[in-house]
Amino acid sequence: MSSPSAVVLLSGGLDSATCLAMARQRGFRTLALSFRYGQRHAAELAAAARVAAALGADRHQIVDIDLRAFGGSALTADIPVPKDRGGAALAEGVPITYVPARNTIFLAFALALAEVEGAGDIFIGVNALDYSGYPDCRPQFIDAFTALANLATKAATEDGCRLAIHAPLLAMRKAEIILAGRALGIDYAMTLSCYDPSADGLACGRCDACQLRRKGFIDAGLPDPTRYAV
Repeated sequence: MSSPSAVVLLSGGLDSATCLAMARQRGFRTLALSFRYGQRHAAELAAAARVAAALGADRHQIVDIDLRAFGGSALTADIPVPKDRGGAALAEGVPITYVPARNTIFLAFALALAEVEGAGDIFIGVNALDYSGYPDCRPQFIDAFTALANLATKAATEDGCRLAIHAPLLAMRKAEIILAGRALGIDYAMTLSCYDPSADGLACGRCDACQLRRKGFIDAGLPDPTRYAV
């Protein structure tokens, strides 16, 4: 009897790599899905390819969409990426690195792939504790999209497939995520979390994502394998 299939959203960062490893541990045949969406940190796609190969994804697909057409984010427009923000600033409001509707768009593509492939499960590495305050990383969003998936697909309405959105990192601290991933054998040196990496893929060390990542390794009591520019 073949293993069930799951679509795993894979950015190439620490969280999505852990999510892929968790899906594999649960026995799913994993279809990793990444996006070239006009992001300034497109070096993450090379990291996603490394992660997919190292963790044994059954397939890795990169889809091209261009969110630069809308802009509105430091990741998709000519807007500086915030650097060196303190802990209080990180915890306040939605930062300019938020990409409007990004997780909604990504999950919609994942839902389409899942329906075509006959997969009843989708994994996404969102986190509602140590994160940048994005509204589409909250449990309410995951619950709402799950309800949508089961209302708006032939798989659910005619074929009797109950579609599930898994967000296993949702209530975990960054240190807990790192420790869980290490227990699953992940080499985090192959991942990239930075919003503004250099041309050769060095993490800036100063953006929100780098700061959260650094703190996660410190709190986990583990050496940080990330290659930082500073």
